[in-house]
This record gives sequence, C-alpha cells and structure tokens, in this order.
Amino acid sequence: QVQLVESGGGLVQAGGSLRLSCAASGSIFSFNAMEWYRQAPGKQRELVAGTTSGGSANYLDSVKGRFTISRDNGKNTMYLQMSSLKPEDTAVYYCYAAKTLPDGRRFDYWGQGTQVTVSS
Repeated sequence: QVQLVESGGGLVQAGGSLRLSCAASGSIFSFNAMEWYRQAPGKQRELVAGTTSGGSANYLDSVKGRFTISRDNGKNTMYLQMSSLKPEDTAVYYCYAAKTLPDGRRFDYWGQGTQVTVSS
C-alpha cells in the first residue's frame, strides 16, 4: 500500500510563492498519472495540475503560467511550484496518484491534504 504525504502548505501573501511536495512511500515510477487537486470551503474538489509518466502536463486554466507540476522519480516525489499566488488559490491541496496494472486493475491513492492560505 503506497502512502502519499503532502507538505509545503502555509500562509502566504498575495503575489508570493509556495512549493508543495507529495512524497510517496514507494516508487512512483509505475504511476501512470500524478495530479494535484484542491478544494476550497463550500466548493467541489477541482483538478489543478496533472502529469503523466511520459512527462506531459496539464493545468487548470486559472493557474496556467503561475503553477508548475513536476515529478522526481528518484526521490519518489511530486511537486507543485506555485507563484503569483492569489487569494482565490486558498484551498486544501491534495495529491493523487494512479496506476493501472497490465491485468487491468487500477489503484488510486490520495494524500491527506495540505492547507494553502493566500492573504490579500
């Protein structure tokens, strides 16, 4: 059972930066997809950024140009570099990983979340 642990959240002023980390207890090499989600109070969880094992990345329109997702297979860690933060980025950020085995079985993993608060 792989565990994902997020870190790096905190309180930052608008315009500031934070880097979130998602450390896996095992190898992330086999994960087909690794993603960052966020959930603000009273809102649905939304996909912020995702990356595949092939290295492609996709972003929520509102964070394009400000956030960068990356993964370091050697460190079994995924990152989300967030810059030019806005108050509307305030949310709990979750990391997610998925892998599909050759036999078709799919496994999904979630971290516990880390709070990001951006003050105006």
